[in-house]
Amino acid sequence: MKSEEFLNEIRKREALHRAILQKIEVQGRKVTFRLITDRTYTAEDVAYAERVAARYVPAGYTAAAGVMKSVPDAEGVRRAILDILKRRFPAVAAFVSHEEVEVVADENGGRFFIPIGENDRALLSADGALDAIHEELGRMFCGAWYGEFRFRKQERGEVEASALPPAERILPPRTFRIANFSAIDGAEAKEAIYIADLKKEAENVSVCGNILFIDERQTKNGKPWFSITVNDGTGAIRASYFSKKATLERIRTLKAGDSVVLTGDNELYNGALSFKARSVDLGTQPEGFVPEARPSRPVPAQYRAVFPVPEVNMVQGGLFDEDRLPPSFKKRVFVVVDLETTGLNMNPAGGLTDRIIEIGAVKIEEGKISERFSSFVACPVKLSEEIIGLTGITDDMLVGAPPIEDVIADFYKFCAGAELVAHNGFMFDFKFIRFYGEQEGYLFEHRTHDTLNLAQELLPMLSNHKLDTIAEKFGFTFNHHRAFDDAFVTAKIFLEFAKMKKI
Repeated sequence: MKSEEFLNEIRKREALHRAILQKIEVQGRKVTFRLITDRTYTAEDVAYAERVAARYVPAGYTAAAGVMKSVPDAEGVRRAILDILKRRFPAVAAFVSHEEVEVVADENGGRFFIPIGENDRALLSADGALDAIHEELGRMFCGAWYGEFRFRKQERGEVEASALPPAERILPPRTFRIANFSAIDGAEAKEAIYIADLKKEAENVSVCGNILFIDERQTKNGKPWFSITVNDGTGAIRASYFSKKATLERIRTLKAGDSVVLTGDNELYNGALSFKARSVDLGTQPEGFVPEARPSRPVPAQYRAVFPVPEVNMVQGGLFDEDRLPPSFKKRVFVVVDLETTGLNMNPAGGLTDRIIEIGAVKIEEGKISERFSSFVACPVKLSEEIIGLTGITDDMLVGAPPIEDVIADFYKFCAGAELVAHNGFMFDFKFIRFYGEQEGYLFEHRTHDTLNLAQELLPMLSNHKLDTIAEKFGFTFNHHRAFDDAFVTAKIFLEFAKMKKI
């Protein structure tokens, strides 16, 4: 059937002069043509449409026409334009807010105006974006709709879209009863909050878990203090603790693996949350403790924007000597991830949360790197010169990238059934992933491993435990500060650590 010829005949009727064909339904041998018009119509008009339709169905079929009146308004057209941009030009949609799209309706249809940056205008013109919008609007609304892009200057760092909306549902923090409490320098703490749920400022709260790393340091005045990283199975927290003279020697006996209770305040410091412990005591989770599950959206049935591909390291066998990996390790699946972002703030209480601009990850199965996940992410702010210099990622490279809601859903699917690994993940990557995951209802409550803490334990002789320093120790070279390259070398380091320690 030639829909253009069909509509030309339909539109000869005054009441159907600007009608559009919404859809064609086929039930058995009956074909129904669903039409939309913006004018008042009569039963005679419907009968006319059915006579025309009868000439466009195969022999042996009957034709029917359904007509509905719908007058487009500016708001409906505006929403449709934004939806088209989001589906077909997501990177540009990230820079266009709802209020900025101007729609002017008239008796023949209307016009629309979309403000964009100069670089985006050139790109969209080349891609025929206006033609695409005209075409889709023509299938959705009666009348003729024409538009144009209006050039808008964009200052670097200017936010071009509203801040992220709050999560649809605010889940209360989970807690568990502390067992085997033994005071060192504090009053008894009865309940501990899950570290994964400690996401805002709070006073006089306790966390309970195993020490991953403890280091004694000194203030400028020579007063000892401790940096302590504790993991409770749901997440990890790095706390600062200024010891008391009476208990200093007991604190010095603590070591990695000891189960402790930290009580203090979760404070905002330099735009990020920081835990300041007032007391450190001994205590454990209840026997047989299993973290309480929270409802999450199910794993997506299919990928929508980022499609993983096989990853083969041609020298993997010789480098990793996989026979040295524990058999139990080979039965588990790990996803090693690295992010590039617009900054370090992943806490809404500290101001506008920074954006993820690139996700790179590799999957480890049977002790081998098997698959890669890599994508830029559309960003609603212009990148700073500092971030461009650090990562080599420019604004132009993000044009056409999928939005974070699609990427995070695909990444959640990629991580299904796996444990997460990152370098400095407890303080950075995992927090960003969980924050943006929760915005879409995906709860990343996977078991986690941080190669920074493993390096502090297994390679204490190094001058520092930065990723490039550890990579150099093992003879690995890579392009630092790009997500996939960082994730790939972190995976190789993680495999080396698995040979050194039972993970």
